[in-house]
This record gives sequence, C-alpha cells and structure tokens, in this order.
Amino acid sequence: MVCAAKGYPFVAVMTETFSVERRKIMRMLGAKVILTAAAERGTGMVKKAAELAHKHGWFLARQFENEANPAYHRNTTGPEILLDFVGRRLDFFVTGWGTGGTLTGAGEIIRLARPEVQIIASEPAGASLLAGKTWAPHKIQGWTPDFVPAVLKREVAHRIVPVADTEAIETARQLARSEGIFCGISSGGTFAAALKVAAEAPQGSVLLAMLPDTGERYVSTVLFEGIAEGSDAEP
Repeated sequence: MVCAAKGYPFVAVMTETFSVERRKIMRMLGAKVILTAAAERGTGMVKKAAELAHKHGWFLARQFENEANPAYHRNTTGPEILLDFVGRRLDFFVTGWGTGGTLTGAGEIIRLARPEVQIIASEPAGASLLAGKTWAPHKIQGWTPDFVPAVLKREVAHRIVPVADTEAIETARQLARSEGIFCGISSGGTFAAALKVAAEAPQGSVLLAMLPDTGERYVSTVLFEGIAEGSDAEP
C-alpha cells in the first residue's frame, strides 16, 4: 500500500502454499509476486528474496531479522495496549508468532510496565519450535516458519501454548458465527490458545488476545471448506 502511494516498485516473495487471495491482493496493489516451492518452506522464500535483492540491488525488508520490526511494536502496539488498560486489570497477553515482531516488541513493553501480566505465545502443535519440537507442515498461515526468526526473543514468553490446525480453524469459524469477528486461521489459533489459558486461569482473570488479520485472505483455503456458494433453502 505504501509503495503504491509512494510510487515504489514492490516485489513480494512467498511460498506457493500461501492463499491465492494474498497473491491477488498484492497484485491489485501493483506488486509483483514471486512464488517459491512448498518443499523449500519459509527458508526458501527468504533465500529467494535475498537472491533477488542482491542481483538487482533492491532494498530487502528482512522482516525476520530487521530490528525495526519489534521496535515498531515497542513504539505502537505495546503502548496502545498499556493505554487501554490504565487502571484496569490485565493478567494474560496471548499472541501467536510469525516474524516474532509482535511477541517480542509488544511483549517486552508489557513485561516492563506490567510485570504481573503473563505473556503467552501460541504456535502450531505440529511445529512448536519454541517448545523445542521439530518443524512440520501446518495449515496456520502466517504462523511459525521452519525457523525461529532472529528478532524473536524466546525469553519474552512466560508460557507456550500449542494449538492444532483443527482447533484454529474451528475457533475462527466460531468467532465469525457467534461474535461477528471475521478473522483468519492464525487469529483462530490465538483465540483457541486464549480459551485454553482462560479455562485454567483464576476466576475473574482478564485476558487479551491479539487477532491480527481478517478472513478475506482465506476464502480459497481450508477455512472455507464446506461453505456453500449457492442459494440456501427458504425457511
């Protein structure tokens, strides 16, 4: 969006497993999209971006390594949360991790200002890298590439809560049907983790769950499997 407004050419590199909507949205905004093989995972995506930047002399954002990523959340997301909870109870902050920026940046600021708050990191049960497991393919797009990003500080999280693909998908659907919150699979995963924490938390505990995306990016994915396209039967 910024590049379109500023007139900068933009190239996005992503694995072919990412949703079609992501590609089309980027192209709608004037970007070029380069897809890498699924077998090369997130590492292949990052490697290809670096190769292209080196070859053409492009600026490489390096969101997994660039300290500007967590710094932005220290300056914006974290302070916004603290401002919202001035004089109010907050016991748990629950977030997933993809690049590690939100978990690290917002988590550090919350821990500093409100040390009583427990920082909970949620991640795919089949690729729970922070918990020491090996990576395996999962359906929670935007979460957990096949490496731990350099900007992610493991010590920020007090606890790791794994979430299964099915839990993330069904929770996202429930949020849409019951709460009118139309979010993606990773947001469903974060909320599923928050529900697990809430089930064990003392009565009256206050939890904040970070839901960073919308459902429009997932129409072609498993999130929408079984959703009819035709007319429903009249009541």
